[in-house]
Amino acid sequence: MLETHEALIGFIDSWVSGKPGKILVVGDYMMDRYVYGDADRLSPDAPVPVLAVKREENKAGGSANVCLDLLALKCKVSCVGVVGRDEMGKVLSEQLKDAGCYVSGLVVDGSRPTTVKQNFVGLAQHRHPQKMFRVDYESKAPLDKEVADKLLEKIEKQIVGASGVCIEDYNKGVLTPYVCKKVIAMAKKYKVPVFVDPAAIDDYSKYKGATTITPNRTEAELATGMTNEGEEGAIKIAKKLKKELSLEVVVLTLDKQGVLLLEGDEKPRVIPTVARSVYDVTGAGDMVLAMLSAAVSRGSSWGVACQLANIAAGLEVQQFGVVPIPLEDVLLAILSEQHEDLGKLRTLEQLIGEVAAHRSQGKKIAFTNGCFDILHAGHVSYLRGASKEGDLLIVGLNSDESISKIKGPSRPINHIEDRVMVLSELESVDYVVVFGESTPKKLLRGIKPDVLVKGADYAVDEVVGHEIVTAYGGRIALIDLVAGRSTTNLIAKMGDDA
Repeated sequence: MLETHEALIGFIDSWVSGKPGKILVVGDYMMDRYVYGDADRLSPDAPVPVLAVKREENKAGGSANVCLDLLALKCKVSCVGVVGRDEMGKVLSEQLKDAGCYVSGLVVDGSRPTTVKQNFVGLAQHRHPQKMFRVDYESKAPLDKEVADKLLEKIEKQIVGASGVCIEDYNKGVLTPYVCKKVIAMAKKYKVPVFVDPAAIDDYSKYKGATTITPNRTEAELATGMTNEGEEGAIKIAKKLKKELSLEVVVLTLDKQGVLLLEGDEKPRVIPTVARSVYDVTGAGDMVLAMLSAAVSRGSSWGVACQLANIAAGLEVQQFGVVPIPLEDVLLAILSEQHEDLGKLRTLEQLIGEVAAHRSQGKKIAFTNGCFDILHAGHVSYLRGASKEGDLLIVGLNSDESISKIKGPSRPINHIEDRVMVLSELESVDYVVVFGESTPKKLLRGIKPDVLVKGADYAVDEVVGHEIVTAYGGRIALIDLVAGRSTTNLIAKMGDDA
């Protein structure tokens, strides 16, 4: 059974506000070099395109990409792997360190180069860029035992207190059977789950005893010698892997069909994905591994982790090249799918995560507050003006109890449920949050709006909370009110008419 969007959003909200866990990424660290240029003509001496180079770019790749994915998912990351004693090894280590990773687990091996994948990308006829071809600089020779033991020493020092270990295998010689078996045994000793993204190889025995494995359809067929025909074929493959490798869970990725989850003794189930336009599948498998390990280490069920991995991988394939998908983008994707059903009412805790997601997209947050007891033309005009001060407008709504304390026992006229419903129907209002305190200061400290909006009947220094907002660089906006329109006047008029 799939979790509701509301449950997924609730889990991410708690994730954003919680303490980040530490995940070790053990594997093949690489540098992805991109050479960009125009490819508008063919060579006169051979039928090949000519790339007129415009710029070059170095990006962390392979296991390093998993590290960046995990950072984007708000995890602490320790890098454990091997680089060469060369310039690219230094650049890769520096990039990971600058990004926020712990890189003391990277061992320098002078006998092998840092793996570099050089991609030549051409733009022709004003279309989007296309990868033309790739040149690899690498060694696939198995690690010497001396270097392998240095690597294992690094892992043993860092695994204490870790919430997960990712094994990211590209079959470049680092993750030998000796290394894999030692890492898995070490993780079991410290009760740390192991998540494996396997290499495209025909023997998975070195991964035996891991917590889970995440092959794609093609990799699984190669490793088992079985044909993955339809759901039944996928289930047979997953069961074989689980049994032969003594795994707790198998997550078999099925491209557009989503993932097959086989967990313990539970019935296998396919968790579908949302159809998206595919631009570049590079990095989707890394994103799946990162999200699974990050979510499970935060306490999610495997079902929830697979749902989130589907969403994150779907966002990844819409990008050109390898682009880490922030947790906020995953949250926004869920919100956009289910915003109508969720409505506009949120708690402060829910809002904090969602506001962070919107901010990551460059959106400006406006906030106002009030009783909004009997909604009238003055309110509508005011809220329209307030909404123009930002990309999103959050309305802090006084609870019934707080209104009674401020305005007397005869107020409010309309109770909180009614006021929330009416405000939620206004196009100018994006979110409603109820507060029971006498002032909205707690909301302001939590949401940190870019703009605090109030009526022009106040001076800036009279607006409650102005000092909170201006202290972090926000501003106060005063909106002109419609003359003669107020709830107090309406109530008085109704009394006169009676």
